[in-house]
Formats: sequence, C-alpha cells, structure tokens
Amino acid sequence: MVTGESEQLDVLIVGAGLSGIDAAFRITERNPDLRYRIVERRSRIGGTWDIFRYPGVRSDSDIFSLSFPFRPWPEDRTIAEGDEIRDYLEDTAREFGIDRHIDFEVSVTAADFDSDTDLWTVTTEVAGTRRTYVARFLYMCTGYYRYDEGYLPDFPGMADFSGTIVHPQFWPEDLDYAGKKVVVIGSGATAVTLIPAMAESAGEVTMLQRSPTFMLPLPRQDPMTRVLRRALPKKWSHHLIRWRNALGTLAFYLYCRAFPKLSRRTLRQIAIRSLPKGYDVDTHFRPRYEPWDERLCIIPDGDFYRTIRRGDADVVTDQIDRFVSGGIRLVSGRELDADIVVTATGLALIAFGGATLSIDGHEFKPHDKFAYRGYMLNDVPNMAWSVGYTNASWTLRVDLTSQAFADLIAHMAEHGYTHAYPTVGSAVLPEELLLALDSGYVRRAATLLPKASSERPWRVRHNLVLDAIDARRYDVTEAMVFGTVEPRVGVRPA
Repeated sequence: MVTGESEQLDVLIVGAGLSGIDAAFRITERNPDLRYRIVERRSRIGGTWDIFRYPGVRSDSDIFSLSFPFRPWPEDRTIAEGDEIRDYLEDTAREFGIDRHIDFEVSVTAADFDSDTDLWTVTTEVAGTRRTYVARFLYMCTGYYRYDEGYLPDFPGMADFSGTIVHPQFWPEDLDYAGKKVVVIGSGATAVTLIPAMAESAGEVTMLQRSPTFMLPLPRQDPMTRVLRRALPKKWSHHLIRWRNALGTLAFYLYCRAFPKLSRRTLRQIAIRSLPKGYDVDTHFRPRYEPWDERLCIIPDGDFYRTIRRGDADVVTDQIDRFVSGGIRLVSGRELDADIVVTATGLALIAFGGATLSIDGHEFKPHDKFAYRGYMLNDVPNMAWSVGYTNASWTLRVDLTSQAFADLIAHMAEHGYTHAYPTVGSAVLPEELLLALDSGYVRRAATLLPKASSERPWRVRHNLVLDAIDARRYDVTEAMVFGTVEPRVGVRPA
C-alpha cells in the first residue's frame, strides 16, 4: 500500500543523529528558505546515542569537539555519558526548530534519481506501509555501521552455554548481573567501557581478548577547561576548548604515526605505571600492530586500569576453543566460568543504511564509486553522505561536510542549476580505503564502502587542519558537472 507522496522537498535528510542534526542546521543556515525533512528509523532523536544503552556508555572522544560548534556543550567534563549526549542532541534540535521537521519510525529502503526531472524518489516503510518522498537533494546521514545487527563470530558451542549471551548493541533493560560471573569478549572501546561499569556490582568480570589494544587514559575533567569556561563567554570558551582538544588529538595522532616505536614505548610506560607492580603488561597490553593502525581506546581517568589494579576485573589473552555449558573453553585448555557472556566483538559496517540506490532505475553499488571530498560520489547527482573522522571526533568532519553541501546547494540555486555531480572523467584513479584504519570491522567492509584515492579531490584525509584549510578555499565547481532540466507541467521546481 502507498500512502501517497509528501510535498516535493528541496532536501531529504536520512538520520536524526549527530550528522542529521548538524546537516539540518548548516543547510538552512546557508539556505534559509529550503524545504526539508529528516526521516529517522527510530522513535526518537539520537542515532548512536539512542541505540547504545549498555552500562557506562560514553563518548570515546572529547565532548567539546564531538558537540556542535554552533551550540556550546553545557558541562565541564571532557568525557560525556551516552544519555547526556542524546539529551544534548534533542535539546539542540528543539532550540533550532529542527525537531519539527523530523518523521520518526521511517525506514528508507530505496532511492532512485530521475534524470528527466532531477529529483530523488525515496521509498520508505512506516509501520509496514510504503511511503515515498520526493526531493531535489538527498543527504544520507546514516553513518557507516548497521543499527540492526552487530558483528558476532560463529563461536562453536554457543547453543550449549546455559547462561545468558548479550551483544552490547542490544542490551536488555532488565539484565541483572549483580553478583554474577561475567566474561566480556573483546578489547575495544565497548569492552573497556563496560568492564569498569559492570565491575561495580558483578561478582567477577573478565575481559577475554584475542589480542591487546592500545589504551590512552584521559582526564574526565581538566583544570584549564574549568578556567576557560569561567573566564570567557560561553561561546568563546567552547570554540577555544574545542580547537585546543581537537588539535591536541591530531598532534598525538601525528606523533604516533611519525614515531611508532617511540609512541609504542610511551603507551607501554603509561600501562606499566597504571597497573599493579609486576603485572604482565607485555602479554595483555602490548598490541601486535602500531599505534593508530587501529583506533586507540580512551579510558577516562584510567578507569579500566584502576579496575584491574583494585582486583575488580581480570584480563585473559587467549583464543576461544568453544562455549561449554558453564562458560568458555580456551585454546590453552583453560575454562572461564560465566553466568553472562557479553560479545563486545565489534560492528557490522554498511553504506547508506543499507538502502538500494539507483539512477534512472539502474542500481549502483557504493564500492564502485569514489568519494569526492569524502561526501559525494562520482557521477551520482544531488546526493551527499556524511562520514566523520576515524582519528578524531566524528563531528569535526561532519560539520565541514554539511557546510560544503550547503555551499553547493546555494551555488546551484544562484545559477539556476537543478543537478550537480562530481566526475572522474577519463582518469584512472589509484584506489585506497575510505577509512584509514586496519581494524577488523574496516577490513570486513572493504568491498561495501565507497573508495578513496590518493589524488584530489578524491583523497579522503583524516587531518582536520588540512581539511579546515581546504574548506576555506573550497571551490564548489572543482571536478563538478552542473546542469538544468526544465520542470514538467504540474511539478513545482525545488
């Protein structure tokens, strides 16, 4: 059944998380008279920060650079809790009237661009009913991982386990782990967040990792942030703290990449100082890869290390042989007793929320396309995709992307264009991964995501300073094809 089409829009934004709220603000800041809607598959604002509700969930980067530059973060703490971030997003949407433009519980299944009209027709499902939206521009703010499915290896014997198996992405509200034996499989950001939170009431907590991860303690609060917030107007202090933190993160990243051996020693010495004397750091906290080949895990106030130092949690580095009734048997022959097993085994990535995309009825695959400046795809008209940094706060790039797309829309309106798309022409571009990480979830998705290249404007850098400089001299016409179609009779132009 088709409920009918919405009125023709200028922009349809898919997703009401950080990216979608930022997109709505920036495109209307630059183009105040735009008609837009946001469609969100969930029942409320938040995206990632509404989905993940496991114990201790928090930002894995500092909140001043994760929050929006146009709305200061209201607290002093550098690391924010998940529910605080969701509330901040909701408050931001309400303050700027964005919440009035959101349609909830709408799942996008397909989108087709019609080159006769230069319009996108977007097919969605609402409570089992099909509904279509028609828009001049499509802005995909869906992130790059699946909301309905996490990554779970096929461990032998899982059906034999008599306890409870939980994936953090689908945390049961009524899960009682007080006094229970808990094994958390994984060593990434989710695991090191969960363990200190669960250890407060669980009987035993063990992190079972196949290989170690680099960890970096950061303070939840720092004195300079408090001083700046009290000495300067709110907006000034927010911008200053935001850029100080962002540049500090970038500087540490560049240090790690330029001096991998030295940075490895630095992180090892931090672990030695943070853990009990004589702790086997080289077994449990000495990764095989170099710093920033995979994302570093931030541990606020070193809480993960402190939990181990107090004896409230243990780390086991081994591989799983199989699940057994009472827990997990390891390749070494050791068995870990467990009442609850938490599979913090990673994310499943996906492009454009899994929607089928086509032009004039011909489907295209994301991996067949190159990412133009990290936000458009070659030969795909009037569509943008919002993707953040892997080595810094998500919002830093998302905000640059939204401003660039807003400039493109304004340029097209000024010149009367109805379509625009970047093109590689006859060039043969060298191919690179879109995400500059060697993490398992990135490798698994290598053929699902769009490609990058080493040549501009198809290079997807993970350097906010260079991107910010480029944004100031952004030429919306570079490698771009513009055109106009005459409106059909009875169709109001966007």
